[in-house]
Amino acid sequence: MPLLALFPLELVLFPGAPLPLHIFEPRYKELIAECLEEKKGFGMVRAKENAVAEVGCTAVILNVDRQYDDGRMDISAEGKQRFSIVELNHDREFLQAEVTWFDDEEPPTVPDTDSANAVELHKQLFRVLGQEAEIEENVPSLSFHLANALPVDLDFKQAFLEMKSEAERLETLIEYYRATIPQLEKTMRAREKASGNGHVR
Repeated sequence: MPLLALFPLELVLFPGAPLPLHIFEPRYKELIAECLEEKKGFGMVRAKENAVAEVGCTAVILNVDRQYDDGRMDISAEGKQRFSIVELNHDREFLQAEVTWFDDEEPPTVPDTDSANAVELHKQLFRVLGQEAEIEENVPSLSFHLANALPVDLDFKQAFLEMKSEAERLETLIEYYRATIPQLEKTMRAREKASGNGHVR
């Protein structure tokens, strides 16, 4: 079984999500140089204390944005394919693993109402935050696209990455929005009241 080079970081990469990276450690300079030369991807996996998550997502390099004289580089990559780690391999300077690949277990047919609800609630959440949500159309997975923009913790994102159903992921997002939006509205009202010296403007 071919080995997949791993790049552990304290982040969770979703399929289709952009990934800008600054490469500076010698082992990762080697890893990226090899990926560029052989035109292959590498595995992004969440780093934990003295361990890595069991499920990750490959990254494909889209562009080398800048190369420095000392070998450092800035690259643009994008999430591609999810995988589960079968066995870690420590033979190289960087971590490698035998992996199995997986996709969703069901056809990606989701009721239009669920998709529309998730999009509307996503926009509502960002309106409460005083921001405008940027939502692209025709993305491979709406759920991953929406979740990537959310200010949620890594445990949420890791569990989300491991779900094998678009319908389940959208349902999870809708529950998150419905629980979070009222709390955010309450927080923002309290903040506005405080800034107005006790008077709601």
